[in-house]
Amino acid sequence: MITVEHLTRRYGSYVAVDDVSFEVRPGSVTGFLGPNGAGKSTCMRMICGLTPPSGGVARVLGGSYTDLPNPGRQVGVLLDAAAQHNGRTGREILSLGAILMGLPKSRVDEMLHLVGLNGDESKRRLRDYSLGMRQRLGIAHALLGDPKVLILDEPANGLDPAGIRWMRTLLRGFADEGGTVLLSSHLLHEIEVVADHFIVIGRGKIVANGPKSQLMAAAGTSVRSTDDMRLAGALQGAGFAVDGVGGAIRTDAEPAQVGRIALDQQIALIELKAAGSAGLEEMFLQLTAADAREGVAA
Repeated sequence: MITVEHLTRRYGSYVAVDDVSFEVRPGSVTGFLGPNGAGKSTCMRMICGLTPPSGGVARVLGGSYTDLPNPGRQVGVLLDAAAQHNGRTGREILSLGAILMGLPKSRVDEMLHLVGLNGDESKRRLRDYSLGMRQRLGIAHALLGDPKVLILDEPANGLDPAGIRWMRTLLRGFADEGGTVLLSSHLLHEIEVVADHFIVIGRGKIVANGPKSQLMAAAGTSVRSTDDMRLAGALQGAGFAVDGVGGAIRTDAEPAQVGRIALDQQIALIELKAAGSAGLEEMFLQLTAADAREGVAA
């Protein structure tokens, strides 16, 4: 369990995290979403005790992270895969972690096998690792102590499609066994498949917080018909918002409501479906538009 209450971080007059509150419950993967610079990493660093908050509190497993005895055995953390000693081998990194946590040497081999770093790769210096290999090693270190909670900041960076699928399977299995996962990303599609709850942050503030099913339902309906202009007018006349006439209509009406209106108007439907991930991405972009550096995408 992770509990954040009114967490705030100021740097002079700049407010990086502004009165943020949320919970991450056991048995779930919570996607922490937002554009670059939205405050995700700062928030996660405060949860892990690396950045002192200007206000509010963050609790992990009921208390401050810094008060946990042998925290690596309870909370696995990956905040920056590049923040590792370039002169050490992957095996040495994990072996040192095992010694500090009081773990048997066999745990190192288990983790190397779990993340797919073979014998030769584990003996390479980190200066010769790709970003994807560093991410795998970072995930191995986070899991080394068999923790109950995982806090991962952009763990998919540098992973190829097979690696991203592997990571999703790993994290889903961890949560299904009762673990708690807080997983940050600025790319919605990276964690849409694995996360069952989303927290969206923009300009340091929470702009959306809820189950994925609820947010995807809120994304509305996509519909194509034999007369989109007339259908759009009928939907607007019934009080529903309409967007994207021409190609496909997106509306905040539920599919059943769209179907009934089309039937009343004797308009044949070609396609009718929940907007799904496309609608969720559009909603994400709208919610975080003020914080997007490019103005159109995060």
